[in-house]
Amino acid sequence: MAAKKIAISLPPLTLKQIDQAARETGESRSGFIARICMLAAMAKSDREIRRKINELYADPEVAREQVETSEAMLRAGHTAGTEWEEE
Repeated sequence: MAAKKIAISLPPLTLKQIDQAARETGESRSGFIARICMLAAMAKSDREIRRKINELYADPEVAREQVETSEAMLRAGHTAGTEWEEE
């Protein structure tokens, strides 16, 4: 199946984290995002999604990182009009 190009807007910190995760898995940014989106789309039910999210956030390290990310985003405020970065 041919891929379709889309444009999305992400906070800079989120994009940085996506790029880091993609590098760690040896994937391109597009490949990583596509894989994560496919996993989300393939979830069998909202209950399964909630269970997986709850399982993820039960990890103290993930919860700590989420708090740090949220606080950083609040400090940074909303930045409109960020430039598009090529892959």
